[in-house]
Amino acid sequence: MLGMKNIIFIFGTRPEIIKLAPVILTLKKYPQDYNVIICNTEQQKELSNQTLEYFGLKADINLDCMRENQSLSSVQARILTSLDKVFNENLIDATIVQGDTMTVFCGALTSFYHKKPVFHVEAGLRSYDIYEPFPEEVMRQMTSRVADLHFAPTNVNKLALMKEGISLDKIFVVGNTVIDALFCLSEKTVENSKNFFESQGITIDDKLVLVTAHRRENHGERIDRIIDAISYLAEKYLDHSFIIPVHPNPNVYNKIKDRLSIYKNIHLLKPLDYPNLVYLMKNAKLILTDSGGIQEEAPTFACPTLVMRYETERKEGIDAGVSKLVGADYEKIIIESEKILSKDKALTRLEVKNPYGDGTASIQIEKILKEYFK
Repeated sequence: MLGMKNIIFIFGTRPEIIKLAPVILTLKKYPQDYNVIICNTEQQKELSNQTLEYFGLKADINLDCMRENQSLSSVQARILTSLDKVFNENLIDATIVQGDTMTVFCGALTSFYHKKPVFHVEAGLRSYDIYEPFPEEVMRQMTSRVADLHFAPTNVNKLALMKEGISLDKIFVVGNTVIDALFCLSEKTVENSKNFFESQGITIDDKLVLVTAHRRENHGERIDRIIDAISYLAEKYLDHSFIIPVHPNPNVYNKIKDRLSIYKNIHLLKPLDYPNLVYLMKNAKLILTDSGGIQEEAPTFACPTLVMRYETERKEGIDAGVSKLVGADYEKIIIESEKILSKDKALTRLEVKNPYGDGTASIQIEKILKEYFK
């Protein structure tokens, strides 16, 4: 290490923070080597700041880049302009981004424009359909073009990067940092979540179904089909509780509230903070989701997961049998859900270890950075 390095972490959404927090906390253990600068574009303002607090972290720079009903082009322009100012006003040696959001691509691009190396955490995920997920598939592919180091969760991701002509000496398979984040949670913190659900009048037992649906490509007719399937399941399995943290996007929120609030066994909640969501995954009998992070986390808790997307860049879970693709297909969602809901929870637990990592990714990343800066 040739002197202390100024490393800027750029993120804007809750999933990015969850997956970067273990890396930030690891680098902060070596203040003689790294000066960590935390920059939040606030792509998800409340969710991102709430999640930072949970990990005992606070942003050094907040950019407040979001506006109501903005287009992708306008938010991109705003983030790029704001980050350009950050790079002009701060001494930065390298940039770390995670995943595939607009913030990730803008962070990588701005760093490239300033000729600073980009380190991409969770690199190499591919669906190979630029509209599934939209716009994330394109964001991560373009980020790979400018990244200096690619921290791939699995060998599948490594092979995808190699196919794209990325040099092998720039790719490191480290597992997914989301698993590290699970181990950052104290048992007490997770168990405290029980009090939260009791305050909401929700009993956590062996008949719990967690549902999350928020992705842009599932708006419109797809969310209608998903809601139809959940309505059917809630009516048939009256002894099961369906918990849905509802995304605030009006395209999702209004439809779910209008259609599903009539059912006594469906609980519609505001977006949950990270420990409460983990508590649900830990206790769920079944998870229905279009989220990327949940696909990676759920196998740690041996919970079967149905992925309500037509393509997933997390194919390792599909191949290992820990998750299944059901799309926004009414019949598939019902058929696959009933395979789990019709049995006792104990008979449906997964026996496969989590294909996405063992919780040591952030330690491996720090060691690789040390070597890089030598």
